[in-house]
Amino acid sequence: MSSDDFLGDRRMALEEAFFRKENEKHLADLREELARKRSKEELRTASGITDDEALEHLVSLGVSGQTLVALTLVPLIHVGWADGKMDEREREAVLMAAAGKGIEPRSASYRLLETWLAAPPNPILFDAWSAYIKELSSSLVPGQRGLLKSQILAFAQTVAESAGGFLGIKKVSAAEQAALEQIEGAFD
Repeated sequence: MSSDDFLGDRRMALEEAFFRKENEKHLADLREELARKRSKEELRTASGITDDEALEHLVSLGVSGQTLVALTLVPLIHVGWADGKMDEREREAVLMAAAGKGIEPRSASYRLLETWLAAPPNPILFDAWSAYIKELSSSLVPGQRGLLKSQILAFAQTVAESAGGFLGIKKVSAAEQAALEQIEGAFD
């Protein structure tokens, strides 16, 4: 076997390995894009959200049709992190609300919720929730919309008050109050 044959074979093997890796990368990218589109469509169906940008934000934040119920707790998460930290009592209040919504500890919604409780979520999460609530509100009659708004604000207020304050004074911090106002503003 001549050195030219050996080098030619080696060059061909390297080229094949390179193109195989490139093809695998392109296939992985294609699978990821298809999974993203599937999640987006699943979320569109489950939530009724039609805004593509809002759906993209939700998918990028890990929200899917299976975890949509966790999205309803975003206002509570928003208030809990308003002052930069999630107090243990705030965390417990959020988890109690999750249990009230039927979120089981081993579910995908619960796992997503745990990530939001462990570290402050990207602010885009609240923006996505706001877009969701605007879409939902537009499909409700005024009485239903008012009831939804009052329920969400009551749960968020409970989380805000759960951290306490000192001797019952100043139970809701200025940052938490601002967060409550942002939640209320999402309905306008």
